[in-house]
Amino acid sequence: MTDAFSNQWRDLLETLLNRGSSAGADLVEVFMERTDHLGLLAEQDIITSVNPSFARGAGLRVFRNGRDGFVSTNDLTSAGLTRALDQALAMLGLTPESLSVGHRFDGLQALTDHGLSKQSWLDRCPSMSDAGETLLKGTMQLDRLGQHLQVRRGSYARDWQEVMVAASDGTFARDIRLHQSTGLSVLAADGDHRSSVGRRYGSTDRPDDLSNWNTEASASEVCDSAGRMLRADYVDAGQMPAVLANRFGGVIFHEACGHLLETTQIERGTTPFADKVGESIAHSAVTAIDEGLSGGAFGSLSMDDEGMEPERTVLIEKGVLKRFISDRAGELRTGHKRTGSGRRQSHAFAAASRMRNTYIDAGPHTPEELISSVDQGLYCKAMGGGSVGPTGQFNFSVEEGYLIENGVLTKPVKGATLIGDAKEVMPRISMCANDLELAAGFCGSVSGSVFVTVGQPHIKVDSITVGGR
Repeated sequence: MTDAFSNQWRDLLETLLNRGSSAGADLVEVFMERTDHLGLLAEQDIITSVNPSFARGAGLRVFRNGRDGFVSTNDLTSAGLTRALDQALAMLGLTPESLSVGHRFDGLQALTDHGLSKQSWLDRCPSMSDAGETLLKGTMQLDRLGQHLQVRRGSYARDWQEVMVAASDGTFARDIRLHQSTGLSVLAADGDHRSSVGRRYGSTDRPDDLSNWNTEASASEVCDSAGRMLRADYVDAGQMPAVLANRFGGVIFHEACGHLLETTQIERGTTPFADKVGESIAHSAVTAIDEGLSGGAFGSLSMDDEGMEPERTVLIEKGVLKRFISDRAGELRTGHKRTGSGRRQSHAFAAASRMRNTYIDAGPHTPEELISSVDQGLYCKAMGGGSVGPTGQFNFSVEEGYLIENGVLTKPVKGATLIGDAKEVMPRISMCANDLELAAGFCGSVSGSVFVTVGQPHIKVDSITVGGR
């Protein structure tokens, strides 16, 4: 059998699926992958880390009466895959010997090959040497454009993946995926003053992106932010209105609300929105979308990890909950129809309902209108890290913030943290601007870390708790 995935695998896969179906499984699924990863880190003006890695393997999952068993293996031989399948069956009390009780398997459909036009992508990616030169160019731009910089870092990651999915419902599909991400970060220090700023950029399915990266523009963005925050005063804590900038500002919706709209949360009983479809859960200004279709976006895909093509899923429309993000298991256990959102980090994980490109949609206002509507409040230009509780409680740091006084941005402030609860904050998003933008990120959950996009236009939150001094 060849290393590459193709129609040559059909006979072996059909044998496995028939074996599992005949043993009594309601559904059998095989997910196979090959990966080629390259990671580089530049610190100051030196490449300090080079991290290439390769992997191949398969994950086999069987369903029976709402339950499932999952086993992964790096052995893609017939014997190795059969052994893994039998282990998954055994988790549900099934054995290949119980042939007479099985479900009918009618064979695989014709192969849907999304990867045919993508065969050259890996060869078109920058070499290790070229990637290193680009990163060093970025850190040198930081040195040229920044002041009081103690640390300058640049990072690059390239993740190439070939996948094939076969299931006993006839699904038979293949794809090639390419994700590339770059980042620049700095630590500025002057006496007792400190600021730490970083930005990440990422895309999918664009082999030439690194060679087209404008390192000067990215370095300028990072250095400008670090310079403004270096001597900024600390914000005073309190309850106040806030305006959150577009792009990565959408991380709060993703973390605090988006996860609660995944069917895995219904299964766990951890979402307050489980029985709220058709009801208002947000302000009428809010329409929220999850999709896998935006060209080049970090969370876009030709098919999910269960072989289903993506779609545009309107989660919230004018404040009303419309849909949940659902995978195969979610549809089986909760009744919410699949949305092409079954995703996993690798073959070592079973797929689960996961976000793709998730964002609050654009509204009718300008960013200036949002800011001018606030007498005293906080403008959050860039968000940092944070944490989220299982039912939507969150706190996120503000990496770059400014006071709003009498409808005008005034002095920069640091040390701000946004604290809230999804079901309380969503009804307070009263205005959305017309400047929707997306930003690349990584999301960790039950099926590992996956590539996602967060996003929003500028939004106004009428009242939110701001932690500070």
